[in-house]
Amino acid sequence: MALPRRQRVAAYAVIVRDERILLSKLAPWITTNEQWTLPGGGIDHGEDPRHAVVREIREETGLDAVVGEQARVYSAHQARMRRDGRRSDYHALRIVYDGWVPPDAPEPRVVEVDGSTVDSAWLPLGDVLDGTVPTVPMVQQALADWSPFRMQRVGAYALVFRGDPVEGDVLLVRFSVKGFHTGSWSLPGGGIDHGERPADALVREVEEECGVAAEVGELLLVHDEHFSGTAPSGRYEDFHAVALVFAATVPDDARPRVVEVGGTTDQVAWVPLREVTDGSHPVLDVVHEALAASVRKLGR
Repeated sequence: MALPRRQRVAAYAVIVRDERILLSKLAPWITTNEQWTLPGGGIDHGEDPRHAVVREIREETGLDAVVGEQARVYSAHQARMRRDGRRSDYHALRIVYDGWVPPDAPEPRVVEVDGSTVDSAWLPLGDVLDGTVPTVPMVQQALADWSPFRMQRVGAYALVFRGDPVEGDVLLVRFSVKGFHTGSWSLPGGGIDHGERPADALVREVEEECGVAAEVGELLLVHDEHFSGTAPSGRYEDFHAVALVFAATVPDDARPRVVEVGGTTDQVAWVPLREVTDGSHPVLDVVHEALAASVRKLGR
């Protein structure tokens, strides 16, 4: 006797942050063994899959997620599956997005009452990949195809001195909790908008970060850095930063102050060069390389 056919379309998300992945634990009425799955669930009739996955993530984890525009689709056919107390010829179509939540999001918790999941947690990605954490097959399938979002960013930055270029000060900014390298100091500047001239971008960024007007001089250095980590948005990224470093000057009476509210800079200061060169002040490599380029090109 042929079993009744049942097809289910659902949407899920792979959400990775700081080498951990957000998973939901299936309820005992679904499986008697401990099993974790991607947060997500069934798409209601007429519902956009991207809206469905965001709704399901909120119900299963209590977190407000963002998902990407693209997805991967997986098909699982189980000809004799018991679900909801009866056997059926079951076909599951799973739409899997990449997702992320804000870095300051609270700890996950199940919001939905009497749903298909009973717990939600950030679990070590390595333990999931090696099977230490028991998961449904979909998790391993999705992770086999998953990779960090590739992000390349081109920015313009300023090397600004005050006083003697050897014994004086250099203008630096400190990264806030919303930026990569939190707590470290670097050169003022930032991303170049599409179609924006690098020199114009630098003037704008120095004004936003330091509250001073900069005059842009010679290009000193093209520096690049490649690393992976959690972006200010909460998305896990394979990040490639390309920095154009220019010599720049500001008025002699300039008093730097952070102007942009809620950005990636939380402090700006004139830092003695000796604190940079002797390692007592935590700066990124681009600062050291810019100083060396200044000596080579400008004789400073």
